[in-house]
Amino acid sequence: MNDPLDAVVEEVESEREPRRRFELADDTGFDEVPKKYRKFYRKWRGAGDSLAPNEVVCPVCKVVIRSTRELRPGDRVYCMPCMSRLVVVRADEGTLEATVAY
Repeated sequence: MNDPLDAVVEEVESEREPRRRFELADDTGFDEVPKKYRKFYRKWRGAGDSLAPNEVVCPVCKVVIRSTRELRPGDRVYCMPCMSRLVVVRADEGTLEATVAY
């Protein structure tokens, strides 16, 4: 039987591991922010699109926010196109998503 405490312990242990680093492409074709920041954003491509461990979707404007490091629950991200401050949380399916920070 699955013990909920085991899932919490496993998640805490995984947080102790160093975060993976990612190399971001220089230009993703996203032209709604200054050129200097374009590599940190990309457009959501619809139902067939999937997110990497360093990406979350902004719930306000549906833009994918990218990071050079692996994202984990509790991390804060900023969406420059809509100027929203967001917090990364774990969804029911086990995936990461962003919610508006208050």
